[in-house]
Amino acid sequence: MKILAIIPAYNEEDCIANTVNELVATCPDVDYLVVNDGSHDRTPQICDELGFNHIDMPVNCGLTSGVKAGMKYAYRYGYDAAVQFDADGQHMPEYIPQMARAMQEQGADIVIASRNLAGGGAVGARGTGAKLITFFIKHATGQTILDPTSGMRMYNRAMIEKFARDFDIAPEPDTISLLIRKGAKVIEVPAKMRERQGGTSYLRYFSAISYMARTCLSLLLFQWFR
Repeated sequence: MKILAIIPAYNEEDCIANTVNELVATCPDVDYLVVNDGSHDRTPQICDELGFNHIDMPVNCGLTSGVKAGMKYAYRYGYDAAVQFDADGQHMPEYIPQMARAMQEQGADIVIASRNLAGGGAVGARGTGAKLITFFIKHATGQTILDPTSGMRMYNRAMIEKFARDFDIAPEPDTISLLIRKGAKVIEVPAKMRERQGGTSYLRYFSAISYMARTCLSLLLFQWFR
């Protein structure tokens, strides 16, 4: 199974070297692509200096554009699966082979690394928002996704093509719900995650609240018209 790890990176100079080096050491058979999303710190210079496989977006385009750029790369070069992998060190590469096995054995289109299945999960306002998103996905699809906000997701070849070609597909919980409604098989596997290993998350308290509210609104209303 030919797998590409897509690593969107925006101002991740504190983490990117360790993230990529750990991935390569742990999963030598998994290829990777760092998508430098218009960083204005030393992220692109570090990628150049260490010879990382990477592309540079001309400006900061956001997570969706970064992941879609990686999906276009995966589609062009014939990968069987692509896994979204955070640049900040939260995601642990040892779970990638487990996700791939689950995808093959269960015939899944999408495999989510679930903190909840491993006894963890988001807390505070994010935790409350995640539970609401779980509720709305259940309402829309009949399926319970315990960790809908997990950013570590593996997609099969059919999903790679959809992300590469469709303009309105994003790596977000409402898209997962939409794809389930359209027949995609989505499963979860237990996975632990670490705290960010350096730098600052763009998703602070108020932006997290806004994100959860937009996602719930999309799940409740907008996706029914798609």
